[in-house]
Amino acid sequence: MADAKTDTTFSTTHGEGGETHQQTGAGGEARTTTNHGAPISDNQNSLKAGPRGPSLLEDFILREKIQHFDHERIPERIVHARGSAAHGYFELTDSLEEFSRARILTEVGEKTEVFVRFSTVAGGAGSVDTPRDVRGFAVKFYTKEGNWDLVGNNIPVFFIQDAIKFPDLVHAVKMEADRGYPQAASAHDTFWDFVGLMPETSHMIMWAMSDRGIPRSLRMIEGFGVNTFRLVNDDDEAVFVKFHWRPKLGAQSTTWDEAVKIAGADPDFHRRDLYEAIDKGDFPEWEFAVQILTQDEADALPFDVLDATKLIPEELHPLRVIGRMVLDRNPDNFFAETEQVAFLPTNIVPGIDFSEDPLLQGRLFSYQDTQLSRLGTVNFHQLPINQAKGCPFQNFQRDGQMQTQVFTGRANYEPNSLAEAGEEGGPREDPKGGFRSFAAPVEQTKVRLRAESFADHYSQARLFYRSQTEPEQAHLASAIVFELSKVTLDHVRDRVLGNLRNVDETLAERVAKGLNVDLPEANEAFSAPFDMDPSPALSIVGKYPGGLEGRAVGILVTDGADGAVVEAVKAAAEGAGASVKIVAPKIGGVTLKGGKALKADGQLAGTPSVMFDAIAIVVSEEGCAELLKEGAAIDFAKDAFGHLKAIGHTAEAQPLLDKAGVEADAGVVDLSDGADGFVEPASTRQWDREPKVRMLA
Repeated sequence: MADAKTDTTFSTTHGEGGETHQQTGAGGEARTTTNHGAPISDNQNSLKAGPRGPSLLEDFILREKIQHFDHERIPERIVHARGSAAHGYFELTDSLEEFSRARILTEVGEKTEVFVRFSTVAGGAGSVDTPRDVRGFAVKFYTKEGNWDLVGNNIPVFFIQDAIKFPDLVHAVKMEADRGYPQAASAHDTFWDFVGLMPETSHMIMWAMSDRGIPRSLRMIEGFGVNTFRLVNDDDEAVFVKFHWRPKLGAQSTTWDEAVKIAGADPDFHRRDLYEAIDKGDFPEWEFAVQILTQDEADALPFDVLDATKLIPEELHPLRVIGRMVLDRNPDNFFAETEQVAFLPTNIVPGIDFSEDPLLQGRLFSYQDTQLSRLGTVNFHQLPINQAKGCPFQNFQRDGQMQTQVFTGRANYEPNSLAEAGEEGGPREDPKGGFRSFAAPVEQTKVRLRAESFADHYSQARLFYRSQTEPEQAHLASAIVFELSKVTLDHVRDRVLGNLRNVDETLAERVAKGLNVDLPEANEAFSAPFDMDPSPALSIVGKYPGGLEGRAVGILVTDGADGAVVEAVKAAAEGAGASVKIVAPKIGGVTLKGGKALKADGQLAGTPSVMFDAIAIVVSEEGCAELLKEGAAIDFAKDAFGHLKAIGHTAEAQPLLDKAGVEADAGVVDLSDGADGFVEPASTRQWDREPKVRMLA
């Protein structure tokens, strides 16, 4: 049966005579049902023991919906399909013994093996590395008490509050169902339609549209556990905890135009960057920090710690650094490790426990179900990358597809008394040292309701926007303008703008002006937003790291170039911690002034300036004349200037700079006086240049 206005075909059921019909509600509209035909009264909230209680296993609507969703792709991950990973170790530096009995959090100085996978959400495994997207940040700790999987993102909040909406979110952001595009992009009708109709997404949208959505490197992203967890100590006392990863190199990003051009120049940019850094010994490192709150402290907050669309500002509860993680070994086989690794939020150890966060509660079911679909067997934990390494695993679960172990003895059940007859009786439960769930009271009426404390959808979105520097606010507004410019349905744009008015009036005005549309009325808010003190910790530019450590410098050279200048720039950059690559018109390299040959690391046409954080152009007069005929050379300088990067140059390069539109400023450095003056501007972006090179909202 088709709706003549939208030409949308709904699923129908067949009667005994073969005729088709739809279930309709009291108003005659088609109503949602389960796959077995039971009408659904609430498709927005999972069944919980009270508004803030844990989700219930009996919720067949939640289970059917998520289970169907989990099995929609085989064998590629439905989300986070595009991933890169590395091995390393975690070292605890500060014990949390007063809060947790988990040995991974109490044994100071102990090094625990880890495997970390970074990923994008929306694109398939064959998509590119640099689209605007959320990045997954999943860590598998091989602890002495079993595997602990901390499965998070590079953003501390999420789009939705309840896991029952996750299939809808992903369906909306993925390629549109009728046309199969766009791939790995959120700039389309269905995603923003969902966003406009679900104001709880407002906070996450601020993060995704900010510079956090287009990171410079996987080595330069923060990581978050997203959900609220519990720590439980030896006395079975519990506190709430949020987990944070902070990169040693600082959080850094690209510009939007740069991210787009990197995708064309090197679709594997982030993957290559991570692999090469580890391969040459520049091991990425993160601090591991926690925010710990008692129940009373959580209750005193003006928002609910069980709401995954909220964060706890560091100014209210500072981070406590308790360890560090170093990635020091690349995978030996991409498929066997990066592709087959299975992360499960249910993989926790004694001393760590779940909260009643309804998003987390759904994840506890979904991830296990997904791995059964992807890896095809209940024995996926026996794959080397998934197998517990810090301790053996032992139980009575046997057989199943792809069983790789040979069990001895006839005891495959518990309890048993075979040991009394001298036979192998098998392992037994450990009431004292085994995992025990925190005894949180849960007796309440079964409901499908969202807690009132979850009703504020705008205050923290406002906090994030107002905590950004002026360049970051301009980037965020411009990103929304770009995305909404790809939306073809006027009512969808208007609804999003109506939500933005609740976030920040100035932001809504900037976006409307950037679209050249009238600003609609603000949408009605479930709960009136309130102002919070700005949080400088939420800005990237405001805490941009100094120095060149972990960054890349490209030196464009030609025949006849001054080798002494090349060496000076190279020495200064490498001395400050950067990696340096020589770019030449041809891969065979150049012959420097005096006849010395210089090998090239990249050919000009295939190694554009978007691959670097700063560039130097060291050329001869004749070489520059040749470059003036080459569009790639002009773009090399033009893009570096447009992407706010430092440009060092010799006097002979001036004609190329002129043709590329490069104007003198603090970031354009004449190398005739030496290379030392190049390092400082090369260590950051030239934000003052931005208004001269692009229009921002």
